[in-house]
Amino acid sequence: MTSTQQFDELKRRIWQIANDVRGTVDGWDFKQYVLGALFYRFISENFARYIEGGDESIHYAELDDDVITGEIKDDAIKTKGYFIYPSQLFSNVVARANDNEDLNTDLKAVFTGIESSAMGYASEEDIKGLFDDFDTTSNRLGRTVKDKNSRLAAVLKGVNELDFGHFEDSEIDLFGDAYEYLIGNYAANAGKSGGEFFTPQHVSKLIAQLAIHGQKSVNKVYDPAAGSGSLLLQAKKHMADHLIEDGFFGQEINHTTYNLARMNMFLHNVNYDKFNMQLGNTLTEPYFREDKPFDAIVSNPPYSVKWIGSDDPTLINDERFAPASVLAPKSKADFGFVMHCLNYLSVSSYVEAKDTREVVNITELNQEIETTVSKINGLRRDIDTIVAEIERREP
Repeated sequence: MTSTQQFDELKRRIWQIANDVRGTVDGWDFKQYVLGALFYRFISENFARYIEGGDESIHYAELDDDVITGEIKDDAIKTKGYFIYPSQLFSNVVARANDNEDLNTDLKAVFTGIESSAMGYASEEDIKGLFDDFDTTSNRLGRTVKDKNSRLAAVLKGVNELDFGHFEDSEIDLFGDAYEYLIGNYAANAGKSGGEFFTPQHVSKLIAQLAIHGQKSVNKVYDPAAGSGSLLLQAKKHMADHLIEDGFFGQEINHTTYNLARMNMFLHNVNYDKFNMQLGNTLTEPYFREDKPFDAIVSNPPYSVKWIGSDDPTLINDERFAPASVLAPKSKADFGFVMHCLNYLSVSSYVEAKDTREVVNITELNQEIETTVSKINGLRRDIDTIVAEIERREP
């Protein structure tokens, strides 16, 4: 089976699981549990492989938590950005899910433990709140604890049955692409605007190609309306990893989508020190002023979204908007996003001044010069003749 056929089969299976286990819960509301379980499995397997370091004699999932020393934990967090004890791994949790009467609270404790492991480290802001939308106590899962646990177990088992193979050796990014596939399908089936959460891959690819066309190396890529991060990840796919040296930067206004973007980075093997995602309104609370200019900007901002505009008189003095001497209308912020991007991009000018110099025909100019030189030479000969005649007449 080719990698493409494998992914097609994976998509069919993962969508079937997503629908089978959700029961009466609305698909759009239930997406966080499937996406969260997929993410939980990925970081568990990714972390276990890191600890094992290719040593086939080590099986991290089989170790006792007690064997983990402070030094091991510290080194792992500095490298991976988080820590997962053997007992917290997806494979161990799913193995006892059916018989665990405390599954919902145990899961919550695992997620809290993973997030809190980064506290005090450089990765703290990248890990903080990643599982906020995976609410294991929500009534969406069922009215009773038993109902909640039953549905959570079904989600974990369904995701566990997905065959990703040795995905690190695959020609396609199975985990990451399956994640984006789910986001897109959930949006389409819920009748929502997919553009709020992701940009279709064929559009993302075109934008990424245009943004980095002709550039042999890119230090920083930025998206001011990052959504789930699909555009930034297309830039990653379009260029070799080592060419994007300082990583990926993005800002997103929607909290759920912001979490999806951070998860999406991890799912595509972008380490915490190679991305910086921030939550907030790009037009009124922009991040990364100290990080600009950026070598490339890829973005699909929300079309004709409303914003505060002229109701905030201080915005006209903002360095992003001041050059235009006017703000985008409150009913359509499109021009505001354009001005923001231009201010953050690494170019010295955006419009070249019109060249008003006279157009010169070089051939005609050379002929005119030749004629002028000939006349000058004739004049010099005439002057020489006159001077000689004067000298002869002198006594």
